[in-house]
Amino acid sequence: MSENTIALIVGAGPGLGAACGRRFAAAGLIPVLSSRTAERVKALAAEIPGAVAYPCDATVEASVDAMIDDIERKHGPIDVCVYNPGGGFGRTPVVEQSAARFEEVWRFTALGGFLVGRAVAQRMAARGRGTIIFTGATASVRGGVGFSAFASGKFALRALAQSMARELHPQGVHVAHVVIDGMIGAPGSSDRSKMCPDEIAATYAGLYFQGKSNWTHELDMRPHTEKW
Repeated sequence: MSENTIALIVGAGPGLGAACGRRFAAAGLIPVLSSRTAERVKALAAEIPGAVAYPCDATVEASVDAMIDDIERKHGPIDVCVYNPGGGFGRTPVVEQSAARFEEVWRFTALGGFLVGRAVAQRMAARGRGTIIFTGATASVRGGVGFSAFASGKFALRALAQSMARELHPQGVHVAHVVIDGMIGAPGSSDRSKMCPDEIAATYAGLYFQGKSNWTHELDMRPHTEKW
């Protein structure tokens, strides 16, 4: 693995995002962590050897494009990108759901996925290689009571992933969507009814290392206690 190969994790937090950073770093990539909160993402990056922090609002087109340009210019080609949008999970009856909140959730779930996915895809397709992984949820495939905003955003992100996969796979770019069907536990937690972020990250790394003759587009993951 080239020492200048970049793993970009957008929406990096202390759970799955940080776990992906650690897992890709262990595989020899340079993890670049990005989120809207500068202090948090810098603190996370400081905990992972070799990691770089990039504060960025993924819903702002100019900010996303500038970040991707800067990463590739200063650090090297992005070979894998994980779009891991957080937030938006919470029950609100549809008759009480505000338009502002609905749009906010859609923007950081679906629009952000599009802006980040497009920016990295432009560069990956030109190189004929790369992997883009979108983090989904149960709400990506099934709407639920009180989840009109969250499910709408996740459904849209899944549709984006499908469209991108059909367009980009022939160009050598692997696009995958992962349905997280369960609650993710805190780092280091022994609660096996919740999903271990390090184990999810290992699966993400497995997607990245798949050969072109056997690409997975979508998979779902859940703890052994989850009813489905």
